Amino acid sequence: MSDLSLMAQLEALLFVAPGPVGVRQLAQALAVSPRQVEAALTELAAALAGRGLRLQKHRGRWQMTTAPELAPVVERFLGLEATTRLSRAALEALAIIAYRQPISRPQVDAIRGVNSDGVIRSLLSKGLIEEVGRAEGPGRPILYATTELFLRSFGLTSLEELPPLTLPEEGAEPEALLKE
Repeated sequence: MSDLSLMAQLEALLFVAPGPVGVRQLAQALAVSPRQVEAALTELAAALAGRGLRLQKHRGRWQMTTAPELAPVVERFLGLEATTRLSRAALEALAIIAYRQPISRPQVDAIRGVNSDGVIRSLLSKGLIEEVGRAEGPGRPILYATTELFLRSFGLTSLEELPPLTLPEEGAEPEALLKE
């Protein structure tokens, strides 16, 4: 094969991959075990910390991305328009989906207390969420989850990096929650 380390070989494959790649696919391409690939990917992710590239893991698939803090520099270099801002309602729905995924629109509505049809459509069109199946229940509502673009957009390498969810105490005033 190559005299380069497994980590270097994985770096090359992820660099040229058109999208996220599963561990099994990488292991097969390099004729090594999935366990060896996982270990080398973890090592590579640590080696890239503080550099211009990152490894992102989402649903068991890995992808090389640019560091999120370099987005303005990359956008300017590529001549891209600044990304559109999300409304407060969209951020609220996106946070609910991120923490409770997979989740249906009626469940999002119940948490938010308002209809979320337009917000869900907007998040789908921006590619931040996707349909991942249907719930077992009346009407079999569509289930939604976040996408890899969501992770990249918020500078996360995996959902495990989301800050811990702290729920308000029963009967707490909304203004008190904002001060926390």
